[in-house]
Amino acid sequence: MIKGRAWIFGDDVDTDVIIPGKYLRTKDASLWACHAMEGLDPEFSKKVKPGDVIVARNNFGCGSSREQAPVALKGAGISCVVARSFARIFFRNAINVGLPVVEADVRCEEGDVVEVDLSRGLVRVGGVEHQGTRLPDFLQEILEDGGLVAHRRREKGDIS
Repeated sequence: MIKGRAWIFGDDVDTDVIIPGKYLRTKDASLWACHAMEGLDPEFSKKVKPGDVIVARNNFGCGSSREQAPVALKGAGISCVVARSFARIFFRNAINVGLPVVEADVRCEEGDVVEVDLSRGLVRVGGVEHQGTRLPDFLQEILEDGGLVAHRRREKGDIS
């Protein structure tokens, strides 16, 4: 079960506002985390707390296919992104880096407590349940292992 405060964003949040391109000259994920969502809220990384949840509308993560976008969100402390729909490449990049995502039509206010049951695809806000799309078991396994690289290592028996 994931539980955190909601951060609300609208439609078509693209990867350029999730992590602006000027920060991609480095491979320092902690720098990306410090600038997460800067294109929409320059103070976001200072306000977000570990475990918080992004709740968005349609086409979250559209734009370029940069893997750094979900890495920046995860590094900033986001525990899950709930959106009505995702850009497919962002969706898969999020799974690959171990950032849970759920497709669900959720409306709430910023700061509301959001609970996400990944195993059921269920999102609860203020006692109201929103049935989302449940992730297939193989994607849930990847998330449980911390992302695709960790998952493949576990499958091969390499726990280093």
